[in-house]
Amino acid sequence: MSSAKATAPSPTIAGTLVVSHDPVTIAQLNESMGKLAMSPEVCAEVPTALGLLNSRKFEAVIVDFKLGAQAIAIIEKIRLSPSNRTAVMFAISDSDAETATAYKAGANFVIRRPLSADSIDRNMKVAYGLIVRERRRYFRCPLEIPAVMTRPDAEIRGKTVNISEGGIAINTSVPLGPGVEVQVEFMLPGQKSRFVVGAAVCWCKDTYLGLQFTALSPQLASELQEWLAKRLEESLPSSVTDKFRNVGNAPR
Repeated sequence: MSSAKATAPSPTIAGTLVVSHDPVTIAQLNESMGKLAMSPEVCAEVPTALGLLNSRKFEAVIVDFKLGAQAIAIIEKIRLSPSNRTAVMFAISDSDAETATAYKAGANFVIRRPLSADSIDRNMKVAYGLIVRERRRYFRCPLEIPAVMTRPDAEIRGKTVNISEGGIAINTSVPLGPGVEVQVEFMLPGQKSRFVVGAAVCWCKDTYLGLQFTALSPQLASELQEWLAKRLEESLPSSVTDKFRNVGNAPR
């Protein structure tokens, strides 16, 4: 049976994987993350943690160096993970040597024992802007609007399914294989700009296509980011959006 379990209710601003077998450390981290609307998932078994990292997206990962050499292996594997290589990484260390090793392996932040509510809160607040930014990068907003995909030999009409900073999913009756390049045109609700974006098909399933943006102007990228940020805020309760807005202009 998996040791992974959800320990906080949703909705939240960020999913966090906590890899530790120390109940005191887990309780302290959970309390701090709860204040910032972060949803921790606790995993004491390294193989299970690696499985989750291969199948799920997390905005932040916390690795306890009480796991020994396995802690370093987890951090290094995360930095090579297609889904989680940009996750905000924390390490819990017991010494200067472990701290140096954690940073060398790829940790963004290191929290030293003995842990306290103040030390954990301080590190979480410093990192929160990065965590929110990571959440925005991967946020997929449901969206059903007309879209036109253009190729040199054809014009294909469809309807969008969802959109993120990096791409868009479209429902269409014309199948296109992975790697096919198109130009996508659409207008976001409430926006005046018409998006004309270069994209490439990255997956195809039945009547659905997933496209990755390959040519998006800085102006349109900024408009899309702002539009998505507003939609993300609207999807969350006020108790979360108050914290979200406080870090909305955090450095990227």
